[in-house]
Amino acid sequence: MKIIILGCNQVSASLAENLTNEATDITLVDPDGDALRELKDRLDIGIAQGWPSHPDVLRAAGAEDADMIIAVTENDEVNMMACQIAFSVFKTPKKICRLRSSSYINQEDLFRPEAIPLDVVISPELLVSNYIHRLIELPGSLQVLDFADGNAQLVGVRAYYGGPLVGQEIRFLREHMPNVDARVAAIFRRNRAITPEGSTVIEADDEVFFIAAPKNIRAVMSELRRMDKPYKRVIIAGGGNIGVRLAAALEKKYQVKVIDANAERCTFLSEFLNRAIVLQGFSSDKQLLLEEGIEDTDVFLALTNDDEANIMSSMLAKRLGARKVMCLINNPAYVDLVQGGEIDIAISPQQASIGSLLTHIRRGDIVNVHSLRRGAAESLEAIAHGDSNSSKVVGRALEDIDLPPGTTIGAIVRNEEVLIAHDDIVIEPEDHVILFLTDKKRIADVERLFAVGLTFF
Repeated sequence: MKIIILGCNQVSASLAENLTNEATDITLVDPDGDALRELKDRLDIGIAQGWPSHPDVLRAAGAEDADMIIAVTENDEVNMMACQIAFSVFKTPKKICRLRSSSYINQEDLFRPEAIPLDVVISPELLVSNYIHRLIELPGSLQVLDFADGNAQLVGVRAYYGGPLVGQEIRFLREHMPNVDARVAAIFRRNRAITPEGSTVIEADDEVFFIAAPKNIRAVMSELRRMDKPYKRVIIAGGGNIGVRLAAALEKKYQVKVIDANAERCTFLSEFLNRAIVLQGFSSDKQLLLEEGIEDTDVFLALTNDDEANIMSSMLAKRLGARKVMCLINNPAYVDLVQGGEIDIAISPQQASIGSLLTHIRRGDIVNVHSLRRGAAESLEAIAHGDSNSSKVVGRALEDIDLPPGTTIGAIVRNEEVLIAHDDIVIEPEDHVILFLTDKKRIADVERLFAVGLTFF
């Protein structure tokens, strides 16, 4: 597959890094030649220097025979124009466009062949605000991912000393909860991935990822840690696109306060939001936080565009008594440095965007792609097609499927019913199969596994 990525930034670099391991022909386009050459020194990619929306630049990048263009520059207008030219001039089959402005995103009738021909629109701000919303809805979670239209959920939690299942083998999970079906899909211990088996002992401080039907999630969490009380009071530092989306989503159910330093932005926020309280000031102002009851706050969210400001205000809020702090961090190098200390959860917009982008790039019927633990592993949702003659998975029990090394099946969703993976389950046509991979180089093998042979009509 030949893919042209427009823009040289953290999202495009992460995307290129993910795809170069999969024998994909990647070319990056950007006006900044130094940034392109620096990335080319690290990755096996092609580069083209120039303005991403100019036809001659796209032609030089190979747009005439490209299978896909992914426009992820920082400029919405450049992204849309590049996709328009790719459609009109080069007849590019698939065009993926990142848009940040809610004004464009909310105007859905713009995106059709006779207007702006975008096949897929990705909104990092919308993805991140939805992601944070799920974390708030499930207190104590480190990561919450939906599969099969929300019929199955993958949840990551940190195992606490004293949890009923901590210090015991995974196989005892069924004995502890005979009426609840769940599966431990992945364990990260001291930054190392462990493939869970029945004899694996869960240790305190492990990051444990399990999959279950949404109705069973809290029951499984209670086996691994003490359950957190539901959140009520939320302070959001930063009234940008993510902050305002999240405040609007939360204000009906939670007591929300939004802090922003810009007076004009505060005026907009106060007019746009219905119940949330808007405060002008700096989130690193100790006196302001104390006056607004930071010691009684359940969740403090640092969501400005400044990583350092987010980190410092989160640490201050935690020391002043905030129960849980979450911090938006754009620099991937910072994420692992800060999470797990005074900052409970570090959120990477790049990882949220990458997962959504990869969903639309994968070959075969891969309908969901999520990164676990900031890219340390990957989870896929694949749809099984064909029959026992044309498919390598349909009509076969899980124990008989030749999975690539480091790959496990966590669950099957069949007609909205979640079937936790057991060796004797037989895959049927149209099953949604949820898999976990600790080695990203095996993704192409999984795609081939779910490909339908020529005998299927």
